[in-house]
Amino acid sequence: MTSRPHPSLSPTEHRKTERPSLTERRKAETEREIARHAAELFSEHGAAGVTAEGIARATGVSLRTFYRYFRTKEEAVAPLLTGGVRQWLADLAAAPAELSVAQALEHAVRAALTPDGPYADLQAEALESTRGLLRAVPGDPALRSVWLRVHAETEEALVPVLTQLAREGTDPLELRLTAAAANAAMRIAMETWATTEAEPDDPEQGPAALAVRCLRGLTTGLRTPRA
Repeated sequence: MTSRPHPSLSPTEHRKTERPSLTERRKAETEREIARHAAELFSEHGAAGVTAEGIARATGVSLRTFYRYFRTKEEAVAPLLTGGVRQWLADLAAAPAELSVAQALEHAVRAALTPDGPYADLQAEALESTRGLLRAVPGDPALRSVWLRVHAETEEALVPVLTQLAREGTDPLELRLTAAAANAAMRIAMETWATTEAEPDDPEQGPAALAVRCLRGLTTGLRTPRA
């Protein structure tokens, strides 16, 4: 994550550009810690072997605190997933002006899914946590519901970002189709990578490589010229 404002997953958050307060930052940090431990437990024990009590205990918070943040054990993993989404949208919104929309999407995908720079270790850790979590998803409908809901929200959030990148007057249907295609590319790539043992930075089978391959396959023929 960076300090610049991030596009958000909800209309209310999308309007917030001010720096979060100390209370908000502490709340976000607690949410991320709960999410990290929840993902680890789901990865190690499967959905059926994890309880809200276990997640709270692993995080070092009371069960009451856990339920103040999340309604169910499955909901606890959402911050792990949405944090990466916000970074992806931020990278897309800040794509260099000389890139086409298709190139900007690939640029943002590679930045989001390739561990690199001073935070490469943390990025790789987050990707591995997501991989472990995704391996537990097929066995739990509620966990899969969270995963699919995050992607539904991502698709919605992509539309205004793409609208800003694309030339004025671009067909709204083309923008919706591009958002749906880009979102599906990320989802399919991550789900596919989760079934493998490929390293996060693998140039052919890593999540970034798979996502770019999916993007190219799904966006061919779409007409979204850059502004």
